[in-house]
Parts: sequence; structure tokens; C-alpha cells
Amino acid sequence: MLAVARRPYWERPHESWLVRRWPDLTASLVATFFFWLSLTPSLVPRPWYYQGAIGGITAAIGYGLGALLSWLFRLVFRKRLPGETVRARAWLAYLLLVPWAVAVMLGQSADMQRELRELQGLPPTLTWHSLMIALMALAMLALLLVVARTIRLGTGLLTRLLNRFVPWPVAVALGLVMSTGIVVIGTRDVVWDRGILGIADRIAAAKDRSTDAGVMRPYSPQISGSPDSLIHWDDLGNKGRTFAGSTLSSDEISEFTGEPALPPARVYVGRAAYDDYADGAELAVRELERVGAFEREVLAITGTTGTGWVNPTTVEALEYMHGGDTAVVTMQYSYLPSWASFMVDRNEAGTATEALVDAVYARWQQEPEDDRPKLLVFGESLAVSAIESAFDGLDDLLERTDGALLIGPPDFSPLHTELTERRDPGSPIWRPVYDSGRHVRFAQFPEVDLAEPEGQPWQYPRVIYLQNASDPVVWWSPSLLFERPEWLSEPLGPDVTTAIDWFPFVTFWQTTVDMAVSYGSPAPHGHRYGSNPVNAWAAIAPPDDWSETDTERLSWLLEIRHPPRHGWAG
Repeated sequence: MLAVARRPYWERPHESWLVRRWPDLTASLVATFFFWLSLTPSLVPRPWYYQGAIGGITAAIGYGLGALLSWLFRLVFRKRLPGETVRARAWLAYLLLVPWAVAVMLGQSADMQRELRELQGLPPTLTWHSLMIALMALAMLALLLVVARTIRLGTGLLTRLLNRFVPWPVAVALGLVMSTGIVVIGTRDVVWDRGILGIADRIAAAKDRSTDAGVMRPYSPQISGSPDSLIHWDDLGNKGRTFAGSTLSSDEISEFTGEPALPPARVYVGRAAYDDYADGAELAVRELERVGAFEREVLAITGTTGTGWVNPTTVEALEYMHGGDTAVVTMQYSYLPSWASFMVDRNEAGTATEALVDAVYARWQQEPEDDRPKLLVFGESLAVSAIESAFDGLDDLLERTDGALLIGPPDFSPLHTELTERRDPGSPIWRPVYDSGRHVRFAQFPEVDLAEPEGQPWQYPRVIYLQNASDPVVWWSPSLLFERPEWLSEPLGPDVTTAIDWFPFVTFWQTTVDMAVSYGSPAPHGHRYGSNPVNAWAAIAPPDDWSETDTERLSWLLEIRHPPRHGWAG
């Protein structure tokens, strides 16, 4: 013990050893500080395993920055470096104090997480989670340091090999360039493209060919995939078969309304049913004509998420509300999950949806103006960006539709970004007011938020954005790496803890992880919106004699029909 106290670190016995030295003290201190920052709360509560992973990644970033600072200090103040005694005492103090410091950090983090979980209606975490967070973060940090040191040692070996043929300065430059190229190409092509994305593609393709349990082929002629349909059941894809096979019956709608109802029409063009987007949109129009969609009271166009998913709550709310006298149409552009679709074919969503909207709108215009159905558009998550990309701006959206419902818009959604940036002075970014709420309104709690601004007339057509202040999908952006976001300015959203703050690098990773767990909170928190589409449709396109009591009844019914489930939907 005395020997350890005199020298609480390791020195390599000989220069031939590949492992050069003990971890750097300055880097370890910065890594500990970054780990503490990672424990601060973000938008939604994080499970312990995600918190452990983000803690390890953030600590590794801190270690890298600390190692850089230590190297620069040694380079500049080479003659003023502390002696062995100072170094030994500093390491001893660090090793003795860090366990207690980490314990205090984890305790404070648990308190802050409890506050956030209470704000969002979740039960408190268990005590043993704190220990698991520390162990997992340490393992992740060690793994990343081993990878970094392996790259550094490989670069050194490559440089010495090159030095046999070229002078040392040239060997160093070539070694760095070659090592960087190998790491970048290997990470991008091997690990990312052929590894992560390749595996995701194979899994998603297999899922797209499957059919969810309990989903049966429809036999109503008003639904795509039926024997009368122009689109074969096998060409709908997994989410398309679920969309078509779970269509409400007229009896189910009548049971709610107490009046005779029509069987709803649903048109879904799977990715396997067409070659290019123009052909898919033309096929969608022909299918709409076949089901008599242009003779319905409401015709709604929706975008899909990456997998082709459409939120059944949003669709069924419209169908129940209008007694089944509706037609909903969409076109699948991918089967990849949304995160993968965002990385590899982000623009495809907008291109496909624009083709669909233009084709349906052109056909809709051919109907007599007095006999046309109400033309609505809606979408959720990645589908919001797709729907917005189909229009040239707000004026175009208002001119060509009778209303829009956009739920959980991602940060890169073009129209949402424009409206938020040009919001009325004094309104917060998480609940913006645009043009005094004349056509567009934003809501998390529709009963209250849609009435704002108080006393201002709300004209038709109406556009509603459902966006939760705690939804990381709405607020995630690469700019979080280096720039403090406006949504952290006072006043904070109603379900955002006051303990939240911004830190370079850290907040970006926290919000990235938050997107993966954004379905863990109950509605209306995180990326869950529950039955709020009922209130939104009641404001956008209410049928005659629709009342607040009807809205409450339908909200209750849809919450029972579609209880919250964990996992990422699209």
C-alpha cells in the first residue's frame, strides 16, 4: 500500500512496450467532469442503460479534450512540469476522491431524474440503477479508450514503417493521412454502410415482407389490398397491410355515433407496387377513383414515416368523426426505420409525398367546386417534413387544402422552421404564436393551447401543429453540438425540468439518446401525442353538430383502442 501511495500509477518497464503510459491525469479529470455533465437531465427521463452508454461516450469525449490540453501544456511548459512527488500526490488524491465524487454525482442525478419523471407522470427509478450507470459508463469509456489507443499505436507503427523509405517529417505526414483515411473509410463504409445500415436494411426488408399478428386481408372493396383493389395485398408492405387490414367497419363507427355509417375508404400504395414516384402517385389516384374517394365528405392525404407507418389514432379519429364518409390515401417510399431513412434517403420522403399531393390535388380539382370533398393533409414525425415539402409555403398550403394536422415535426421541417422563426414577439419557441393565430396554432394541451391567443379570431382553413415541449424529435439538431438552443431559454416548457441546461457536445448526445426513448413517457410528453388528434380534427374539420362531449367520448374510445406501447413506431 505504501508503494502504491508513493507511485499510484504505472510506468512501462521498457520503451519496447506498446502500451506507452498510464492514463493522463488531466484527461481523467476532464473525463470525470464530462461524465458529471452527462448525468444532468434532458427532455425525457432516460433508462439506466442509455444513461450508462451516454455517460461513457461523453466521458470519452472529455478524456480526448483533456489529453489534448495536457499535451499542449507539456509542449509549451516543458521545463515547468511538476515532479514525481506532485504527480503521485495528485493521482492519489484523485483516486481517493473520485469514488465519493461519482457517488454524489449519481445521487444528484437520481434526484433530478425523479423530478423530471414526476413532471411527466412516471414512477421513480430504482436505487441499484445508479451503480449500473457507473459500471456501464466505465466499461464504455474503457472500450473507447482502447479503440483510440489502438488507432494511435497503429499510426505510430505505420509511421516508423514509412520512415524506412522517406524522411521522418514526410513519414509522419503520410502516416497521419493514411491512418485518417483508413479510419474514416473503415468507419463509414465498413462499420456504418455495410454494418449498421446493412443490418438495418436486412432486418427492415424482412419485416416489410411479414404481416403482423392478427392482421387479415380486407374484403371490403373500399380498401387497398382487397380482391377488388388495383394493388395486391402482398405489395402493401408490413405497415401497409396493417393500415389496410385494421380498417374500421361501418358497424364499429355506428356503435359510436348511434347513426348509420359508411365503410371508410383507405388507399395505400406500397413501395413494391410501383417503379417511380410518378407511377405510384398515378396508381394512387386510380385507386381513389375506384373506391369513390372523390364522392366522400373528406379526402385526406398523409405521409408515412420511414417504415411506411401511419398513426391509426389520427386516421380513426377522422373516420369516427365523419361517420366513415372519408377516404385516406398515402404512398410508401421506404421500409427503413425513420433514423435510417433520415440518414440515407431523407429527401425521398418529400419527393414521394410531393408527387402524391400534386397528383391527388390535380384530380380533386376536376370535381365540381361545390361537390368536392374537403381536402386535408396530415402527418407525424418524419411525415411532417414530407408533407411540408409538398408545398411552397404556408400560403400554398392554405390555398390548396382545407386544413392540415402536423404532429411532432422534426427540427428540419421547412415550414415549421419558417413559422417558428417568424413567430410573434414574446411567444416561446415551444408554443409559438404566428400571425396572431389567424390560421396556424401550436398545441401540447389542445383544450387550452388552441384557444390561444385569447380573443383572436381563428380563420379557416386551419393548420395545427401538435408539439410537446419535451419532444426531442422536435428539438434535435446537429447545432446542439456547439450552440445553445432557444428552447432552453426562459420560460421553459410545462414538462421540462428547471435543472436542465446546455453543455457543448453533452446536450447533443443527451438529445440523441432522448429520441430513442421518447416513447417512454405518457402523452402528451416526449414523442407521444395520444388522443390529441381528436381535439385537433375537431378544430380543423368538424362535422355538423359536433360537440365537446363528442370529442371527450372519442378521445376516451381511442385511448382504449390504442393504449401506449413502448418502442419506436416508425
